[in-house]
Amino acid sequence: MSNASPSTPSDQPPPASGPVAASPLTRAVLEIDEYASGLGWDQPARLFALVDTAQLRSQEPGLAAQLGLDGDEAAAPLTPIEQDEIPAGTPLDEFLATIAWPDAVAGCALTVERQMLPPSAEASVPDGLDDTALTEWVAAHPDRQEVRMTVAVLRDGARESALRLREKDSAKEVLTGSALVPGLAEALAATFEA
Repeated sequence: MSNASPSTPSDQPPPASGPVAASPLTRAVLEIDEYASGLGWDQPARLFALVDTAQLRSQEPGLAAQLGLDGDEAAAPLTPIEQDEIPAGTPLDEFLATIAWPDAVAGCALTVERQMLPPSAEASVPDGLDDTALTEWVAAHPDRQEVRMTVAVLRDGARESALRLREKDSAKEVLTGSALVPGLAEALAATFEA
């Protein structure tokens, strides 16, 4: 695993206390969203390995115990394990291109904050802006909204996302769906193609 190691138990997402999700991947995404929410806003991007909980218990009992997964038969099928911090100043796409996951990792997830505009504002974007100028223009726009995106993919191609707006920062207001952030999902899926 490039630039990845298990974090301490205090860095692990807490067990999800919200509604029971329809799939293990949705449950993992909501668990990571809840964890990120507990850290507050204005946080750096965070990368997680998703491992099969039962396999982790049988193959790495010490790590499972460290993560509080020993003996909890009601544990989620997928366990998110936060990875090392993403290097500051490194573009996310370049960083993701350096990741290679071992076979024991069933999937991965990323949580990142961004600013977005409503579709009605897209027509007013000035032509010819480079990435830096576009970022500055969006940041100054009165209709901008801050959003935290949590996107996860599995080796088998399954995808899930959760979006949380800063102005509606409540677990009941989190939007989920498999195609909410397709570009980021593609970039995460590419980390398994090495």
